[in-house]
Amino acid sequence: MAKTAFVTGATGLLGRQVIRAFDRAGWTVVGTGFSRAKPPSILKVDLEDQDAIEAALDEAKPQVIIHCAANRFPDKCDLDPDGTRALNIAASRRLALAASTRSILLIYLSTDYVFSGRPGEAPYEPHSHPNPPNLYGRTKLAGEKAVLEECEPTSSAVILRIPVLYGDAEHNAESAINVLIDAVWKAQDKDADDAQPLPMDNWSLRYPTNTADVARVLLDIATKYLAAEAARVAMPKILHFSAEQRFTKYQICEIFAEILGLPLRGMIAKGEDKDAKPVRPYDTHLSNKVLRDLGVDVSAVDFEDWWYVLSLYIFFIVCWDVNIGAMANFAVQEEGDEGF
Repeated sequence: MAKTAFVTGATGLLGRQVIRAFDRAGWTVVGTGFSRAKPPSILKVDLEDQDAIEAALDEAKPQVIIHCAANRFPDKCDLDPDGTRALNIAASRRLALAASTRSILLIYLSTDYVFSGRPGEAPYEPHSHPNPPNLYGRTKLAGEKAVLEECEPTSSAVILRIPVLYGDAEHNAESAINVLIDAVWKAQDKDADDAQPLPMDNWSLRYPTNTADVARVLLDIATKYLAAEAARVAMPKILHFSAEQRFTKYQICEIFAEILGLPLRGMIAKGEDKDAKPVRPYDTHLSNKVLRDLGVDVSAVDFEDWWYVLSLYIFFIVCWDVNIGAMANFAVQEEGDEGF
């Protein structure tokens, strides 16, 4: 009998990949969303409504919940602190309560921003002392604590902390990495001699991780923790997963510019901005050791290779569309010639 996964935030950057990974592995997958929900494929569930959460879980009867829904952009968190706390903390607690009373495994997605990221502290282990530098990190850490508290009686919660994500996006603004493509294009407008160059951070270190790799790891975690049954109580409650390649935003823009065949004269590398709001950490590299010790595959796709392959795919699709269009026009002309 196929297992069932219940995925919150299923319309988001990571949620879509989680659905694909579990579906391909033969699971029954129930995705939920709110503002972008598309019933019946993606159920509309208000995570601020306990009754709605419980009704959805009782209908789906999942063995595992993958909790991707969150306000995950630090700037947006600062603009809506109450809404951020409601989603990242209160909604997570409601979901955890419902999961625990039904003995459903809950995997809560958290962030590397629960750590201060001060120079010299990384890499961080799951047991490292958290000290979030901004509201986003503080609400995700509070969400972790709420989930672990509610699920403690049944040992039914696992926290997976991950870094900044990139991958198959519906639009570039879905990812803090993908959106740098837009910055490279914007820099072309700054290429004139009298234009001010676009500043880009060349101080903070990032470890961009592909959503497909995270989805694969989530599938492995769900499989291992469900198989453990009673022994799950002795398994780690907090896990880390991160790609190992390290870049600054400016270095990522250099890669994108090379792939696109564009100059980067209109962009200038910027050092540490001590007045930046919200505060960004310097280096929050997460150690994969605990996951590796569990026997989970912690490999990650090469960053540059993934983007080169994507660019080739887009080029092929564009050329295919152009060729098909040309053939269609030729066929119309031929039919017209035969008609006269």
